[in-house]
Amino acid sequence: MISSKTILITGCSTGIGYSTAITLKNRGHNVIATARKSSDVIRLKQEGFTTLHLDLADSNSIQIAVKQAIALTEGKIDALFNNGAFGQAGAVEDLSRDTLRSQFETNLFGTHELTNLVLPLMRKQGHGRIIYNSSVLGLVAMPYRGAYTASKFALEGLADTLRQELYDIPIYISLIEPGPIISDFRKNSFLLYQQNIDYKNSAHKTAYDKLVNRLQKEGPAVAFTLPAVAVVSKVIHALEANRPKTRYYVTVPTYLFATLKYLLPTSWLDALIRMV
Repeated sequence: MISSKTILITGCSTGIGYSTAITLKNRGHNVIATARKSSDVIRLKQEGFTTLHLDLADSNSIQIAVKQAIALTEGKIDALFNNGAFGQAGAVEDLSRDTLRSQFETNLFGTHELTNLVLPLMRKQGHGRIIYNSSVLGLVAMPYRGAYTASKFALEGLADTLRQELYDIPIYISLIEPGPIISDFRKNSFLLYQQNIDYKNSAHKTAYDKLVNRLQKEGPAVAFTLPAVAVVSKVIHALEANRPKTRYYVTVPTYLFATLKYLLPTSWLDALIRMV
């Protein structure tokens, strides 16, 4: 018999967040599904979810959402799934300060603020689960993904540190590292690339032509791409297991690069990544 838990999930409009919300709700958990766009919040509510508007790039939105979540649950939030994020494509030298800041506002700063607002509730109730949806790019860097990679490297650093700081309290910290998953991630990344990167005047214009083909490709862009449900199974374990893991690898590329990172000299790993 599964013990029902109350879990707050960010980024539930599509993809991993949406699949996770559906599956956990069907398993009997009390899911609070959040989304950035009002239209998505309305749609999720019509589908039977308890919903909140939450924009990770807006501190005021985060604080209001947490207050509303506290009111809905009488201050009892068993778990937080930090899923909401996006990926800004582009070469590092083409990233403006504002573009990089925008990437961090959602992927790191907003996630950090939300986590810090939920933690006191977990301390008070004496237990909790904080699950971060990271990436294979939180383990290794790949060209033209610098903004997203930097945000995920930073997220993993915060999560690892938080885990050590909470070692004597039953609040468990887990990182999920997917890799290629079927979602709207590439579509959204392409729109941001067009919006924020001066690709016509870039020294990387030739490489961008290949990047655009990948971002616009229908269906999986690389081998070993899995559906969102592959991530959901890891979230279930992190939420329900008596002793959740600190890290969950999902796809073959994540397992592969996590291993090669510690086996190969950096120059060899760089060469391999460039080939991929």
